[in-house]
Amino acid sequence: MVYHEIYEIKGCYKLIRSLIKGVGSYAPPKVLTNADLCDMVNTSDEWITSRTGIKERRIARDNVTTADIATYASKAALEMAKIDPLEIDLIILGTVTPDMLFPATACMVQHRLGLKNAAAFDISAGCSGFIYSLSIADSFIRSEKFKNVLVVGVDILSRITDYTDRATCILFGDGGGAAVLSANYNGGRGILSTHIHAEGGHDDILKLPAGGSCMPASLGTMTNRAHFIKMKGSELFKYAVTYLKDVAMEAILYNNLKPEDIDLFIPHQANMRIVEATAKKLGFPMEKVFVNLQKYGNTSNGSIPLALDEAYRSGRVKEGDIVLVDAIGAGLTWSSALIKW
Repeated sequence: MVYHEIYEIKGCYKLIRSLIKGVGSYAPPKVLTNADLCDMVNTSDEWITSRTGIKERRIARDNVTTADIATYASKAALEMAKIDPLEIDLIILGTVTPDMLFPATACMVQHRLGLKNAAAFDISAGCSGFIYSLSIADSFIRSEKFKNVLVVGVDILSRITDYTDRATCILFGDGGGAAVLSANYNGGRGILSTHIHAEGGHDDILKLPAGGSCMPASLGTMTNRAHFIKMKGSELFKYAVTYLKDVAMEAILYNNLKPEDIDLFIPHQANMRIVEATAKKLGFPMEKVFVNLQKYGNTSNGSIPLALDEAYRSGRVKEGDIVLVDAIGAGLTWSSALIKW
């Protein structure tokens, strides 16, 4: 039996759901093409495209930070939501590239946007961070702890990408997105459910070795290029397809639906092979799958909100549509959310 928060109003029970009132995104204007990468490492456009589906990615200027991108995206989401900034109760920001370890990048966004009444914190859950943040926001809204929550997913992966490593430098780009969630006491539209998981035993598959308490920054870590992403791509691929399929089906079945009931599937924009394999396992025709990784590459926490915003603004998502999103990231973590738009 599906459990939902319910509210009694004048003898009638109504669902409390988290309605997405506004979305926004930002991708830096600078483009790094496959041709550009050919001048940096031994690769080719055909090799990159055939293995990843990526044609270009966005790169932030040196003076642009994660907080900057988060602020741009959040401002657009707030404008769409038509909400007074002082009504935002909470900011949750998913990222693996914060401006600094502390204070939280979410606090910087709070200050820049004048969200004076909002509590703020960051979430680190690899590329699953935005959906993890959605899940937390949804729980707070359903429990009536908060009424209006700004959820942000953003990363500047170019700062931690090794552009001498052909296996990883072709994958990653910069960008972010945001969503404004508000309590909907009328049932119907909103987040139907969220599902989050983790399995720490696979932490060696995708990691940033240096910079934490385990391996503090030193001349040695700089020399050994330990401040850049390390990834075992073939191993990650196997887990990604299985876990993304499983967590997608978890959301579908939890809501007593079938795959054919889904209007649009927005998977983590990591690799076209992963997207196609996951869609095939779920029985989704590619016409029902939103893909923009060819333009942005893998933006980690920015992936899902950037795609959500682009899908909505391009008309791929309409009011009443059932939208499924899922992601997998370092940890390993994986997650999904089912939304009635």
